[in-house]
Amino acid sequence: MTSIDIDPSRLSLVREESTYLALRTTQGGRTVYTTRVPLGDLSVILPLPDPAKPDPDNRKVDPVHAKGFGQYLADKPDWVAPTLLARDTGGCRFEPVSADGTVGYLTVPWALGGIARLITIDGQHRILGVHLEKKRITDEIARIDRDLLRTSNAAKKAKLEEERKALLGRMDRLKTEYVGLDIYVEPDGIRGQQMFVDVADNAKGISSAVRARFDTYRIANRTLGDVVEHPLLKGKVDIENDRMTAKNRNLMGAKHVADLTRAVIAGPGGRISKKAEATLTDSEVIEQTKDFLNIISTAFTGLAAVTEEDIENYDPKLSEKPKNEAPAPPTKAMELRESSLLGSVGMLRVLAGVFKSLREDGVDDGDITEFFKRLDRHMAAPIAGNSIWSTTNAKDDFEPNASAPIMRTQNIVHLTSVITDWYRKPPAAI
Repeated sequence: MTSIDIDPSRLSLVREESTYLALRTTQGGRTVYTTRVPLGDLSVILPLPDPAKPDPDNRKVDPVHAKGFGQYLADKPDWVAPTLLARDTGGCRFEPVSADGTVGYLTVPWALGGIARLITIDGQHRILGVHLEKKRITDEIARIDRDLLRTSNAAKKAKLEEERKALLGRMDRLKTEYVGLDIYVEPDGIRGQQMFVDVADNAKGISSAVRARFDTYRIANRTLGDVVEHPLLKGKVDIENDRMTAKNRNLMGAKHVADLTRAVIAGPGGRISKKAEATLTDSEVIEQTKDFLNIISTAFTGLAAVTEEDIENYDPKLSEKPKNEAPAPPTKAMELRESSLLGSVGMLRVLAGVFKSLREDGVDDGDITEFFKRLDRHMAAPIAGNSIWSTTNAKDDFEPNASAPIMRTQNIVHLTSVITDWYRKPPAAI
């Protein structure tokens, strides 16, 4: 009987992790592992961003920008890119080999299949860009291989072989050229989101909408995730952009929701003081803000229509239809911006301030709702010359034919005071 010698080291076993040489240091009270990884490993150990499904712990990725980075790698052999930043939620293992414990082997779980995978803090576009470049090279080589089988022309074959060799060289670069990766040990998800804000804020900066989602230092931002679950807002808030353009299908942006929360707690022109930030609980802020949203979505017919509308109508993809297709019907929020003062976030901030003032005066929610119902028929926009906004003390806070109050703080505060006074001494029109 013939014996066979098998070398187990030649067999590839199932793996769900990779190991790199790393330096262990400290930054901001956190342990940080600093290493360098092959470009081709990025999409293995870090989550592959999906432009259609933004990571809840990061901003939406731009596929054009990501593809541009991949093209940059292809075009520039002398490319340069900063270190990527990631968060370890507890899945990495470090085995020191130096006497002082700073140098060692770092084992990192894979993004798919690994337990407690890394979370990207900074570098989404580079990760996706490398992945797209790898796919492009693979597809191009497959195409060349098919063309080589089909042609008998020697000159064409030589050209194809040259192209294939160049593509293989580019693929080798992705395997043999490295990029820096700093991995911060931070298992706390809230503190991890704050890291994202801090990094972005000290680099290029981020939109107010994104800041409102992730900046956990301020209670109006920290409670945002719960407030946007209210039926008036759920599925109708733009989490990326600050401005509501004519084509934006949402009711408002994340920044605007935080502005409303601040108005409910501190008035339309004020800021929540440090003392209030320290004494208010998240649940108190969420409850008060949702009470306000309950009142306005009941009292005003336009906001009631938005509340009752199917959130599928707010899918942003509906605003991106090809030119040869009819545009999707406008949402109730889009119609509101065209025809009502309630489509203005400034007017909603004013109403939030009125709600706060009346509550402080001891007015119950039912009476506030009835008062707002009396204002409902006066919300048409643009405002007319004979409207209560043009013929009362409120006229100082509107331009002629305006669809929103003047957004200067002094005007917002003044208009809040005027409407609050109407509860006790209403003009004849209401």
